[in-house]
Amino acid sequence: MSADNIKQAALVHFARDGYEGASLKSIADDCGIKKPSIYAHFSSKEHLFLQVLQDVFEQQERKIDAFFAACADQPLEEQLRGFLDSRQAAYELDDETRFFLRMSFFPPSSLYVEVMEEMVYPFIGRQEDMVTRLLDKGCPAHGDIIHHSRQAAIAYITLLDGIYVEILYGGKDRTARRIAAVWPVYWSGVTKE
Repeated sequence: MSADNIKQAALVHFARDGYEGASLKSIADDCGIKKPSIYAHFSSKEHLFLQVLQDVFEQQERKIDAFFAACADQPLEEQLRGFLDSRQAAYELDDETRFFLRMSFFPPSSLYVEVMEEMVYPFIGRQEDMVTRLLDKGCPAHGDIIHHSRQAAIAYITLLDGIYVEILYGGKDRTARRIAAVWPVYWSGVTKE
């Protein structure tokens, strides 16, 4: 049994049951191995969790980059708004995205500082940089329409955080209502002279 297979099984358990609720025995059972075999690859449940979470953050970053690369020829407003809409669908369809969002907002208390300082905050910083570059590049149809790209990127990431909270607590319909209400206000604000 490879470390990758163990991490895949662990992802399902951590996504569904959280750190505290996931058991190494259940993960081992899903892999068809005995619990002690996990320790050949991971020194502890904490080590396994952190490895899975690091992989998830890296994969989420690749998926986000791929989303924007795939729609690079669309108007900037459609790219940014479309990404908000896409996050709800990803949450509903993907254990990895559910785990990513839950752990971004609710990391295990025993690992809070490590998760936030080593994964969440750097991830948010890289996303802010990516959105700033996107806004600096401008709109394929209209050129440079964002006048304060760093501020607009920070506001977008803050808006995205609010949408993530709604995804976690409110569900699909509430999330859609929130996006529909907030998007025109955001877009109008960042494109004003």
